[in-house]
Amino acid sequence: MTILEVQGLSKQFYVHHLRRAIPAFAGVSFTLRASEFVLVRGANGVGKSTLLRCLYRTYLPTGGSALYHAAGGPIDLARAADVDIVALRRGEIGHVTQFLRARPRVSALDLVTEPLRARPEQAPEARRIAAEWLASFGLKSDIWEAYPTTFSGGEQQKINLVRALIVPRRLLLLDEPTASLDAAARAALVTWLAQLKAQGVAMIGVFHHPEDIRDLVDAELYLEREHHVAH
Repeated sequence: MTILEVQGLSKQFYVHHLRRAIPAFAGVSFTLRASEFVLVRGANGVGKSTLLRCLYRTYLPTGGSALYHAAGGPIDLARAADVDIVALRRGEIGHVTQFLRARPRVSALDLVTEPLRARPEQAPEARRIAAEWLASFGLKSDIWEAYPTTFSGGEQQKINLVRALIVPRRLLLLDEPTASLDAAARAALVTWLAQLKAQGVAMIGVFHHPEDIRDLVDAELYLEREHHVAH
């Protein structure tokens, strides 16, 4: 089943004080199917993270199309209304980054339990499921009730990952999710990603340690200054 069809996608930023546009990437095309993992590679500054942000619509693409086959029908992520993008983010598309978006005075356990409580079928077991995920990433139970804003960078990233992954999505955009993780946490992440992949989740990822996920990768997308190469 095809999940995403990207054709000629491009993004450029207009720098006002320079009075000119600076290209991030251009002419990116690829197809992603259910249970497939596409690894995005390339030198620093070629637009790898920008590509994921365009697909999540944090950035508005400059040109091309990104046809996402949603549960309710196909929708072009490059042109969809903001209200439709918000709906897709809530239920179908996840964006995992290395930065925690914590709220003051909300415990780690409550933070990662929230997405489960929004789903009636999972709400009764939300805390048990959240505890299982937190433990798998090596977060000790005696800090689960603490505020993540007091955690180290690595611990915050673990919380961020659990919150983003705990509810399965049809499409996951993974932007350097292992950058601050230790080896054990990276291994735990790979285990969870393998399970999600087996459930049919499609993934596009940029990884600081690509060797960690080499067994999950089905195709690679190389971004270069002038063009891209997919294989």
